[in-house]
Amino acid sequence: MPFRPVDSEKLADAVVLQIEQLILRGILRPGERLPAERELSERMGVSRPSLREALANLQESGLVTAKPGAGVFVADVLGSAFSPALTRLFSRHDDAVFDYMSFRRDMEGLAAERAARLASDTDLKVVASIFEKMQAMRPNGDAEEDARLDAQFHMAIIEASHNVVMLHMMRSMYQLLREGVFYNRQVMFRQRTSRGALLEQHGQINAALQNRDPEGARAAVEAHLDYVERSLRDRRRADRNEIVAQQRLDHVQGS
Repeated sequence: MPFRPVDSEKLADAVVLQIEQLILRGILRPGERLPAERELSERMGVSRPSLREALANLQESGLVTAKPGAGVFVADVLGSAFSPALTRLFSRHDDAVFDYMSFRRDMEGLAAERAARLASDTDLKVVASIFEKMQAMRPNGDAEEDARLDAQFHMAIIEASHNVVMLHMMRSMYQLLREGVFYNRQVMFRQRTSRGALLEQHGQINAALQNRDPEGARAAVEAHLDYVERSLRDRRRADRNEIVAQQRLDHVQGS
């Protein structure tokens, strides 16, 4: 865990500041459980009363929640990014899907460019490690796990860009994607040709990042998301064509 001893005239304030920074930087994630009180006080080098005061302040500010018998958890601070009404509106209109893809293309291209310049060697090792897991997946493996690794790969690039505003904004966008608001990521990984192409594209992104090539990293991300958008458009067109074909078949069989 990332906690360290603190040194301040008012220890509770220093504890609050450290935990706020861990949440801000995306190290502590929504829903993550903090260590038990005794363990956390020992790691941070503060008394348990000071720790309790700090956690109470964090709870009052809405950054952590206490669940009786379960512990203290990082609050779901992303939940307010989009109202339920707007989320439902997104899910009902194709325009929102392709606006989402355009937004991702711009933001993730910028993030990849920043990561190639600003990421630490450890940041890039995280990206490479996730890509290795993607490579290790069997061709006809678990589409759900493929989709999970895909999201993890893209999020690691956002994290490596070291822009906290972009980090939390994109996390909220990925949350909507995981909930199937924009499209079902798993569907793409069930298609063998798409799966191979997607893996190759992720490999090109990873290579550009490891080579610290900002322009190449941005171009690779943009090419990848252009492919995803074309695939989504083709699938929607195919679904519409199938409806028309089924109507023709019904008409012929009913004649």
